[in-house]
This record gives sequence, C-alpha cells and structure tokens, in this order.
Amino acid sequence: MLTAVVTGGSRGIGAATVALFAEQGHAVYFLYEKEHAAAKAVSQQTGATAICCDVADNTAVKAAFSQIPDVDVLVCNAGICGYGLMSQTSEEEWDRIFDVNVKGIYHCVNAATPFFLKKQKGSIVTVSSMWGQTGASCEVAYSATKGAVIAMTKALAQELGPSGVRVNCVSPGVILTDMCASVAPEVLEEMAQDAPIGRNGTPEDVAKAIAYLAQADFVTGQVLPVNGGYVL
Repeated sequence: MLTAVVTGGSRGIGAATVALFAEQGHAVYFLYEKEHAAAKAVSQQTGATAICCDVADNTAVKAAFSQIPDVDVLVCNAGICGYGLMSQTSEEEWDRIFDVNVKGIYHCVNAATPFFLKKQKGSIVTVSSMWGQTGASCEVAYSATKGAVIAMTKALAQELGPSGVRVNCVSPGVILTDMCASVAPEVLEEMAQDAPIGRNGTPEDVAKAIAYLAQADFVTGQVLPVNGGYVL
C-alpha cells in the first residue's frame, strides 16, 4: 500500500485520481482550495482525507503536509486557467495562474521531497496540458504555465533520479471537466471529431495514466499525452 497525495483533488481529474488510488487500496490525502462540499463528498465516497490548502501559499502547503505522516506518490494536479487575449489579461490574473500552476508545484514538491529522500524512493506525477506542448490562442498564460510544468518535470527527473525519485507528467487533451463548462457543445463535438479516437476524454482516462506513471518503476522524465490522438 502506498500513501498518495493529490492536489486539486475535490473535482475533475483530481477527484478521479483520488477515487482510483483509493480503489487500488492506497492511503490517499488530497488538497483542495475552496470546494468544501465537493471535497466532503469525495472524502465520504473514497475514504480519502481532505485537507483545505491553497497550493500557491507556501505556509499553507507546509501546514498541510505536516498533517500527512508519509508520502510515496505526489500528484501535482491543482491548476486554474484563464481565457482571453494576452493584452486583456491583467497582471493580477497572470500572476495568479502562475502562482497556482507553477509555484504550487514548487511548494508541494519541496514539501514532499524530505519524505522521498528519507527512504530514497518516491514518485511525482505532474499534470500539464496539450496546450503546454502546442500553445493555444487566447490561453497564453495557461499555455505558458503548462509548458513550464513539462520543463520542470524533465529537470526534476534528472535532479531527483539519483535519489530514487521518479518524475513524470501527463498531458491531457480535451477532458470533460469544469474547465470545459463554458465551451459551446458544438465546439466540443468538433474537437471530439478531430481526435482519431472520435471522442473527448474523461477524468477517469487521465487518472488511469497517472496511476500507471505513479507505479512504473523504470519510467521517468516522460510526458504522456492523454488526448485521444488530438495532438500527435
């Protein structure tokens, strides 16, 4: 049995990952920022322990990890997005997206690493996006953060590998989560048809990829696309 920590675990990909790890018999802790009712529901359904924490706040992250007795797997899933022209993106919005999507990983990895170093073993899985690989018009800040996640993953894999810690990344495509709630149904259908598989993804699709990377002992520094072939 492993002890897994999942950030952004109250909904979407995070909640699906929490559920899958719990189903596999692992001890699961998950961080969430403000979706208290959703977090309570996930906790009740899975038996996982919910901890309220804004990953952009280093003090809050340290306090959260002080409640966790051990860490074998860290899934850095927490993320936010913004849509609009870069010229119309406020500096405050830009900074917030980077604080959550990039600095949040910095905070959580630093909090989990002492657990890994103590036993000379561990696994980190980050969550990027296909837009971090290709870029997306009107999502410059989001794309930039997700590109940074990929670079962090590859650099950390080299840095932490000698200590027995693997670091990998999933790069989801169009996944039917709250982030897609504002996208018109006809646009989602068009994107589904553009994927060779002919559909958009589910949170469970990504959770399965995360679970594989979390336990694939000879895989590190890799970016695993989970996009139905939308980006090849």
